[in-house]
Amino acid sequence: MEYQNPQPVAGPVSGPVDAVPALAATGRTVISEAAVAKVAGIAARAVPGVYSLGSGPSRALGAIRDAVGNIDHAAGVRVEVGETQVAVDIDVVALYGTALHALAGQIRAAVYNAVEELVGLEVIEVNIEIIDVYVPGPAKTAAPGEVRPAREAIQ
Repeated sequence: MEYQNPQPVAGPVSGPVDAVPALAATGRTVISEAAVAKVAGIAARAVPGVYSLGSGPSRALGAIRDAVGNIDHAAGVRVEVGETQVAVDIDVVALYGTALHALAGQIRAAVYNAVEELVGLEVIEVNIEIIDVYVPGPAKTAAPGEVRPAREAIQ
């Protein structure tokens, strides 16, 4: 569903648009679910402790998109948009060592603020599912002077 605002613009508009008749200032605004999901996704990714959004397959597809320079900011985010309200569901992969309940609260606050300020819709809920925890592997550095054994030849 898309949000549509059929209300006319109230009051005079300042600047060079003042010369436009009042009827020309009417119209409707449509905000798609994809746009709302993108705003929510960008806000969620900006929270420290978030490694990525989305499930395994969507993260794999996102890695391919990132490699070619086409980032999907809405991956892992689902929204339901009504006339004046929106509900958001987010799948999160957290960084190991991050307090998960606190992280969910920070994501929720960031998404509420971003969607209400940038989109202008009332957020009725932000549901967060932490689906995984990313554990970075050990750093692979060779010690100076370390000699690795040669592989045996296959016969």
